[in-house]
Amino acid sequence: MNLEQFSQYACERVNRYLDDALSEYEPADRLQEAMRYSLFNGGKRVRPMLTYAVAQLFSEANELTDASAAAVESIHAYSLIHDDLPAMDDDDLRRGKPTCHIQYDEATAILAGDALQTFAFELLSRPSFAQPSMQLALIQTLHTASGRHGMITGQMIDLSNVDKSMSLAELELMHRHKTGALIRAAVKMGAQSVGVSDTETLAALDAYASAIGLAFQVQDDIIDITSDTETLGKTQFSDADANKPTYPKLLGLEGAKALAKRLHDEAVAQVEPFGPKAEPLVELANYIIARNH
Repeated sequence: MNLEQFSQYACERVNRYLDDALSEYEPADRLQEAMRYSLFNGGKRVRPMLTYAVAQLFSEANELTDASAAAVESIHAYSLIHDDLPAMDDDDLRRGKPTCHIQYDEATAILAGDALQTFAFELLSRPSFAQPSMQLALIQTLHTASGRHGMITGQMIDLSNVDKSMSLAELELMHRHKTGALIRAAVKMGAQSVGVSDTETLAALDAYASAIGLAFQVQDDIIDITSDTETLGKTQFSDADANKPTYPKLLGLEGAKALAKRLHDEAVAQVEPFGPKAEPLVELANYIIARNH
């Protein structure tokens, strides 16, 4: 299965699961519409793809894998809603469409983000799974990655350093929290959902995830200045215009590209020992540093 085929499989599977879970709510009011708008707005589903790709290294993906993939994507969608708000990055476009607070209004966007955050943990804590120890482990992985120990701290570091200079180490610390933590969670939860607990295996997967998580952000910084608004689906030069610290600003464009390539190579080296079943993970690493949006 090549990357395009695997992407289609993962997107269809997680979208179906998300749609079914959201459809349990009646009536379909403005809040539900805003949640759906932000969840189903054309994202690549990179994080669910990682969850499914890791699970399938060891076993068939199961319902806990589906819940994990959906929960990670829900957290990601909530973070983007809040990231785009006027008090934060103040963006009007996300994936070529009006951001949630533009399409609806600021209050609705805040509440939709709040609802998607709690929805993620609702998915993982369903009594019907009847696997409390595994469910608790998945919840712990996700809350650590998405809360004050992970993504939110990264966002706070980001907002606190607008118009300030940062060292390379400080920039890396920010992005390992802001972007990398949730990518690492997506990988770990894929393994946990099929019962993997071997520490060496989890360490190799985490090293892969850590490398591609940082590479993802380096490439984001690169394409913010090398792509265009139509291709990006958001305003070009948005980071530069906000005077945010970026890898090209610190390393130069070629230096940033070299860093992305080095991180890619580190990631691939970690999963090659898993053999042919790791091909989706290798291709995802290739995609991350080759994308232009």
